Amino acid sequence: MPFVFGAASLAFAAPAVADDPHAMHMQHGHGGAATAIGEPGDDAQATRTVDVDMRDTMRFSPATLTVRRGDTVRFVVTNNGKIRHEMTLGTAASLAEHAKMMQQMPGMSHAEPNAVTVDPGERKTLVWHFTQPGTVEFACLEPGHFEAGMRGVVNVR
Repeated sequence: MPFVFGAASLAFAAPAVADDPHAMHMQHGHGGAATAIGEPGDDAQATRTVDVDMRDTMRFSPATLTVRRGDTVRFVVTNNGKIRHEMTLGTAASLAEHAKMMQQMPGMSHAEPNAVTVDPGERKTLVWHFTQPGTVEFACLEPGHFEAGMRGVVNVR
């Protein structure tokens, strides 16, 4: 996943880099993607809460939403299925690239601020600050899920 969030988050992620080839992939430079999708948000600054349902039908609900530039959205992500799912924010290109990598490294969990991995029956929160107008995509990158259509779009106006 091609995101670089700045020195503070790189320092935070550094311990994982040494032991996790996925984390090393996350740290190589694709700086423009992070700017295109926004930045990690502060839960205390959330301007909106969106409940996201994930099921084994390989769909998100809602699959499309519209936010305003500058909004900080608290996504409350619930896995109502029987298998593990995740929600990862990114560009179309970064998600497709990451989905290919996940095919080679099944079972990986994510610790990046733009993703949550949610086991069956669990609920997790992802907070994101949408700083640029445009389209931010999200997807489940568990092997085969992205390819089955488990994707969605955030339209930032």
